[in-house]
Parts: sequence; structure tokens; C-alpha cells
Amino acid sequence: MRDVHVHFLHDGGGIYTREFFEGFIIAAQSTGLDEIYLLEHTHQFLEFEKVYAPIKNFNAYQRDWLERRMTGSVESYLRFIEAVKNENFPVKVKFGLEVCYIPETCDELANRLSEYDFDFLTGSVYWIDGWGFDHPKTKDLWDGVDVDKAYRRYYEIMNELCESGLFTGLAHPDSIKCFGRVPRYDLTETYHELAALLNKFGMYAENSGGLKSNYSSPQELGMDQKMLGVFKQNGVAIETASDAHKQSDTGKNIRELEEMLKK
Repeated sequence: MRDVHVHFLHDGGGIYTREFFEGFIIAAQSTGLDEIYLLEHTHQFLEFEKVYAPIKNFNAYQRDWLERRMTGSVESYLRFIEAVKNENFPVKVKFGLEVCYIPETCDELANRLSEYDFDFLTGSVYWIDGWGFDHPKTKDLWDGVDVDKAYRRYYEIMNELCESGLFTGLAHPDSIKCFGRVPRYDLTETYHELAALLNKFGMYAENSGGLKSNYSSPQELGMDQKMLGVFKQNGVAIETASDAHKQSDTGKNIRELEEMLKK
């Protein structure tokens, strides 16, 4: 079994140590995993500051939220990877980034990513024209939003993410459902279009347990069933992901997420 989305330090500051790293190996073994993909958010690293300019400019909350988290350097992460990458561990480990795709700064992002050589890059859509739609502290902003327009724009950005050619995989492709807002229109055609792009650019999509694990409101496990059906129909590569934000969640729900792919 494989968990392709496990956060390492996850906004927590601190330093990369072998002892902490080996804790992920132990956690992975305890849940029967054969492989884990360790990653960090790009918003943790000062090298990506210019990428997030539209997000900081959206409102004071988002500016402060980013400034509290963007305190590290990607170089320290890379040094740790270099120190352990050639060793053999009981669980196979890949190292990468979870990358916010922000259309306004996509050229800056591409330039920055070209400087590094990670095992994988997972693209994600967290921002719709600057707005962090999934932030619990700004959940009330949904009350003034045209949900249909938000969904259409979300998937437009996701399609651009795929077409950029920058990414190995697509994180939690339906996370816009995080607060239970659903559009009035049928998403089947949208899912088919996304499936075609994932195939064209050789990307996998995550069947992620992250929303269920990381949000306090009730969430279904894994991706929307209609999306899953369309992806399977189109032969999209699908990988299981815990979206673990703490070490002990490594491999969480992976068996159940795998079973969903067999039905």
C-alpha cells in the first residue's frame, strides 16, 4: 500500500532531524504501508514568497496567515533529503512538495520550481482568484458567493494546473466541497474534461482522506463518487492519500481508500 500525501514538518517550524523522520517510517510500518510520499507546503518557504503575492493582497487575514507560516527555507529541506536519500529503509520514501497553483503567478512558480529536483510535485488548488475558500476562519464568506461560479472557476484553475505541465499529481481534486456547498449544475462533463487532462499530462489524482481527517464538519471519505466513477471510466491513475498533518495520521484510512478503487 502507498500513501502519497504525508506532510513532514507541516507549518510547525522546527528542524529536520533523522529521529523525527524515522518516526514516519515506524508509523508507516504500523499501518502496513510499503511506500510514503513525504512533502511540504510551498507556503512554508520564503523562496516562494512572490508566488503568494495575490493571496497576501486579498485581505489582512490571509496576509497574516501566510506570514506566520512562511518562515522556513526550502534549502534546509533539500539538505535533509540529500542526507538520507541513498539509504534503504523498511518503507520506500519519496520526497516532494505540495504546490499551490495560483494563475496570476504561474510564471514565477515555474521559474522557482525549475531550480529544484524533487521526486514528485503535487499540485493543489486552495485559492480562487485570491480567496482561500477552505479556511475555517473565513467560512462565512461563502454566504456571499455564487456557488456555481465558484465551482466553475475552481475547475478552470485546476485545468490550468494540469496544462502547466509542472506536476506529477493532483491533490484532493474536489476539496471545494469542504464546507458542504454544492453547485446546482451537473459536474459530470467537468470531471470528464479534468480526467482527459490528467491523462494527457501523465498525472495521478489523489483519492484523499484529508477532508475527513482534517475538518471538524462531517465529510465523506475520499473523492466524490461521481468523480471517482468518471476517473475510473477514463483510466485515470488514482493514488491513495491520507493528507496526514501529523505523524500519527500516516496511512490513516488508506485501506478503505484502496477498497473504494476496487469497486
